[in-house]
Formats: sequence, C-alpha cells, structure tokens
Amino acid sequence: MELLKLIGVLIVVVGFILKLDTIATVVIAGLVTGLVAGLSPLAILTTLGNSFLVNRTATLFVLTLPVIGICERFGLKDKAVDFIKKIKNATVGKVVSVYLVIRAAAAAFSLRVGGHPQFVRPLVNPMAQGAAVAEYGEMDEKTEDEIKGLAAGAENYGNFFAQNCFMGASGTLLIASTLKDQGYNVDALNIALQSWPIAVAAVIVGIAANLLFDLKLKKKFAGKK
Repeated sequence: MELLKLIGVLIVVVGFILKLDTIATVVIAGLVTGLVAGLSPLAILTTLGNSFLVNRTATLFVLTLPVIGICERFGLKDKAVDFIKKIKNATVGKVVSVYLVIRAAAAAFSLRVGGHPQFVRPLVNPMAQGAAVAEYGEMDEKTEDEIKGLAAGAENYGNFFAQNCFMGASGTLLIASTLKDQGYNVDALNIALQSWPIAVAAVIVGIAANLLFDLKLKKKFAGKK
C-alpha cells in the first residue's frame, strides 16, 4: 500500500514522456498522490497552497517570461539582426562562444551573470539567430531549434564546469567537506585549483563545437548566401 503512494512519480514520468502539459501533469500527480494517501480534497488543496506560499520566491523567474514575450512580439529578433549586421564576420558559433567564455569566467569568480531566462532567451539566442539570418537569410524551424540548443548549452556547461573554480562556492565547499568525511586531506583551495583545468577544457571543447556548427550551417546553406 505504501508503494501505491508513489503513483505520482509514475504519472509525472508518463506525462513527460507523452509531452503533456507540465503544470497539469504535476498538479494531477499531486492530487492523485494525496487521494491515495487518504487526504481529503480540501486537505490536498491546503497542502498545495501552503507549499506554493512557502516556495513562492522560486517562481519569481516566471515574471521574466511575459516580458520576453512582449519583447519578441515587438521586434526583439529584428533588432538583434540589425545589431549583428553591424558586427563584421559575426557568426552563430562566434556569438555563442563569446557568451560561453563570459559565462565560464563569471562562474569561476562566483559572479551572478547569466541564466536561461535572464540572458539566453532574451539576449544570446536572438543574437545567435540574428547572426544566422544576417548571413544566410531566414532559418527553418529545425535549424532555429539547433541554435537555441547551442545557446542553452553554452549556459549549462559554462556554468557547470567553472563554478567550482571559486573556493567559496557552495559546490566546492560541499565537495571538500564530503571528501574530508571520507578521510581525504583536502580543502576548498585544492578543489578549486583542480577544477580550473576542467573549466578551461570545457570552454575549449565548447568553442570547437560552436565553430563546427558554423561549418555545418555553411555547408547546409551553401549557395544561399
């Protein structure tokens, strides 16, 4: 019977696999779990409401989405294209690579720069898309999605591989304390120093992947330029 209470996890997994509405899937999973656990509908709604109030700051990023939508509706991409046209030899790979370097450097020194809703969606992706449009004209949907993925990837591994380079970062301190508990004589400085080669390697590999994407675009749209 206790295992039946995990049905909510199954609902979430199935919902994500079937690409159903995310919010609806999570809410339904919560409702079903509550009913299976013996809670009344009112108790379930009370629990959901209290959880939202306690964790409401985690949803503040949602406020950026309408702003981004309005910007895109009124010419964000067009302005990005105009701006990119003024930069000589700008390409998708170069634009994303510049952001990758900035993101990794910021993470390495624990500076709060970047983020998908704050930078990638409203700034990096439009500029990358604009570089492609400026060089080859309008992109097909598949290519646009690939550029979005490239921009999002730069945020992910730029931050992930460089954040432990700062000895005061929470991840660095966690690794150091965990290793100490296992009997290893290390401190945060040791972890930070060992993280720098990985961060540099991630940036180099990322830039190489971005430039390879430029070659892919050049080959795909050969003759269209």
